[in-house]
Amino acid sequence: MTAEQINITLGTAGHIDHGKTALVKLLTGCETDRLKEEKERGMSIELGFAPCQVAGLEVGIVDVPGHEHFIKTMVAGATGIDACLVVVAADDGIMPQTREHLDILTLLGVRHGMVALTKIDRVTQERVETVRGELASFLRGTFLEGAPIAPISSITGEGFDGFYKALATLVKEITPRSAEGVFRLPVERTFSVKGYGTVVTGIPVAGSVDVGDEVVLLPAEVTGRVNAIQVYSREAQTAKAGQCAALNVRHWERDLINRGDVVTLAGYFAPEQWYVCRLRVLPHETISLKNGSRVKFHTGTLEVPATLYVLEGERLKGGQETFAQLRVDAPVVAGPGDGFILRSLSPVSTIGGGRVVEASARKLKRNHPSLIEALCEHESAIGNDAALVEYVLRRSEGPAVTAEAVARSAKVLQARAGVILSQLVAQGKAMEVPPGLYMHEAAAADAREHLLALVGDFHDKSPEVTGIRADSLQEASGLPKPVFEAVVASLTGRKALTEANGRIALAGYTKSVSQADRSLMDKVEAVFKAAPYAPPSMNELTRAAALPLSAVERAVTFLKDEGRLVAVAPGMLFHSDAVDGARKQLVEFIEREGKLESVKFKYLVDTTRKFAIPLLDYFDKIGVTLRVGNTRSLKGR
Repeated sequence: MTAEQINITLGTAGHIDHGKTALVKLLTGCETDRLKEEKERGMSIELGFAPCQVAGLEVGIVDVPGHEHFIKTMVAGATGIDACLVVVAADDGIMPQTREHLDILTLLGVRHGMVALTKIDRVTQERVETVRGELASFLRGTFLEGAPIAPISSITGEGFDGFYKALATLVKEITPRSAEGVFRLPVERTFSVKGYGTVVTGIPVAGSVDVGDEVVLLPAEVTGRVNAIQVYSREAQTAKAGQCAALNVRHWERDLINRGDVVTLAGYFAPEQWYVCRLRVLPHETISLKNGSRVKFHTGTLEVPATLYVLEGERLKGGQETFAQLRVDAPVVAGPGDGFILRSLSPVSTIGGGRVVEASARKLKRNHPSLIEALCEHESAIGNDAALVEYVLRRSEGPAVTAEAVARSAKVLQARAGVILSQLVAQGKAMEVPPGLYMHEAAAADAREHLLALVGDFHDKSPEVTGIRADSLQEASGLPKPVFEAVVASLTGRKALTEANGRIALAGYTKSVSQADRSLMDKVEAVFKAAPYAPPSMNELTRAAALPLSAVERAVTFLKDEGRLVAVAPGMLFHSDAVDGARKQLVEFIEREGKLESVKFKYLVDTTRKFAIPLLDYFDKIGVTLRVGNTRSLKGR
C-alpha cells in the first residue's frame, strides 16, 4: 500500500563520516551518494534526496554533506527542511561540524528535530551513555533541548525500533507547510533526460505548481511550461512547498541554468542586489562586524559574496540581533521570510544568519527611526497574507494602487490579494476607488483632511463664493481624478462637504456677499434679462452695465456661482431663466412634432444662429436631446 505523500522534508546534519548517508539508506533503501566522486571518496559533496515512509506518511529526506568544505551545500539543503536529524557518531562524539550545523539550523529557524546517535556497534554501552549525556548537555538552551537522542547502528540495525518510533512521533508533530503563495523553487541541480529535455530539481520554498503551468527561470528571465513533475521520485500532477521535486521544462537549455537560480511565477520576483534582513550574530566572542564588512551570503541554493551594512548602531558583536542591509555582488532572487546564513571570508566560518525582510532599490539611511519602525512592521507581517497585503497597501507610494500591484509587491497570488483587499474594504481599513484601485484608510483619512483644509482655506479667502470649483480643488489637492472623486464622494457621504453646480463647499457653509457686490450683480443680471436669447459678450456687458471689466468679471463669478448664469459654451453665458425657457419650448416642440430640424430652433426662441446652435449643443451635452445629422429628438424616447 502506497503511503500518503505529505509536504514535509527532513534533513540530516552532522560531522563528516558520522553515518548520515548510511542512516538514510537504512531508512529509505536509497543510495543518496549518486556521484561517482562521492562513492569513490566515501562522502557526500552534493545534496541527496530520498523518499521516506514514516507511520504511513511519505516524507522527503535531504542528506547533506558534513565536510567543512561543503558547508554551502549543507546550507542549501537546510533552507528547505522542516525538521532535522542531527547525526552524531558514538565513537567520535560532538565534533566541529556538529556545532556549526546546529548553529546553521538555529539561524535558519528550524524548530523540530531529533538526534541519531550512530555507530553504536563500534563502542561499548558505557560509551553510548557517556556520549548521550554529553549531547543532552550540549543541546541545553537550543531548539533541540529535550529532543529524543536515539542510539542506532546502520550496519546491524540495533536500536532501529526505538529510533523509528521517535522519528514517527517527530513527523506527526510537524505541521506541513502551506502550499498557498507564489510558487518558488531554488534550483539544486539540473540535467537532461533523453526524450524529455531539461529537468530541474530542488525543494519549493513556497506555493505549488501543476503540470501545464507556465513558469519563469530567474535571473535568465526565460519562460517555459512544466511538462512533467516528479515528487519523491514518483510521477505527480502537483509539486508543493516542502517536497523534494523535479520539474521537466522541455525547451529550457540546460546550459542556461545554474545552481542557485530560481523557478517561479512570472511577475512576482526579480533578481535584486540590495536586501534588508533581520540578522542574528552567533554568540561567539571573536565575532565583530562593522559597516562594510565583506561576507559570504547563503540563501536558497546560492552562495554569493556580499557587503554588510548595519542599520542600527555602528558595529555588531557576538550574540547581537538587528536589522542589516546586504549588497550582494551578483543579483539574487529572495523573498520575505527566506532564511539566510552569513559566513566570513577568511578564515571561513559561520558568523550569523536570519531572515530576509525585503528587497530594496538602494542603500538605506542608517539609524533612522522611521525606517526601523517600517521594517519592524513588515517583519511582523511576514507569513500572514492579510497582514502583508495591508502593509503593502499602507506603504504604497501613490495614493491608490491596483490589486495586481499590491499582489506583486506583497508576493501574494493576485486572486488571494483581491479577496484580502475586499475584506479590508468591508472592515473599513481600505477604500475602493473605481476603476479597480485601492487606498489604505490611513491614506484616505489624510486625503480627506487635506481636502477639507483646502476647501476651508478657499472659504476664508473667498467668502462671497459658494464654494471652490471641483477642477480647481482637484488641481490643488494633487490627487488623480479617480482618487479625488472617490474622496469627495466619501466626504459628501459623511456630510462633511456639499457639492452643487460644480462647486464644493464645507457642509453648512453660507457665503457672505456685501451689499456693494449685490448691486453689481443686479446691474449685470439686468443686462442678461434684457436680451435673454442674445446675451452680451464681456466687452458688451461692460459697456451696457457701465462698469469696469474687473467689476463685471466679479459679478459674473457670483452669478455663475449662484446658478443664475449658465456657461452654455466657452465665452457664452445665458441667464438661467433663458436656458429654462428654451429647454421648455424645445421639449414641447419635439413632443408635438416628433423631431426638430436644427435650423428651426432659432425661430422657436427668436434668436440668431450664433446663439441657437450653442444652445442646441448644450442641450445635447446635458442629455436633453439626441442629435443625428441636423435633426434632434428627445434622448431616451
